[in-house]
Amino acid sequence: MFSVFDDTPIYHRLITERGDVPAQVRGEAERIKRDLDRVMSTGPSLNPGLPAQRSFFG
Repeated sequence: MFSVFDDTPIYHRLITERGDVPAQVRGEAERIKRDLDRVMSTGPSLNPGLPAQRSFFG
């Protein structure tokens, strides 16, 4: 993924010193989304440990 900071020396120095934090955050966000999609796609009968979803109005 292209970033506006890719051509700046300070950005490269920060990545060298601290790691590519934005890439790590994107990776974790994608992992959490996959996990959430998997959990939400299974019905409550398949997840007896989770409480049933309640409607906002009911």
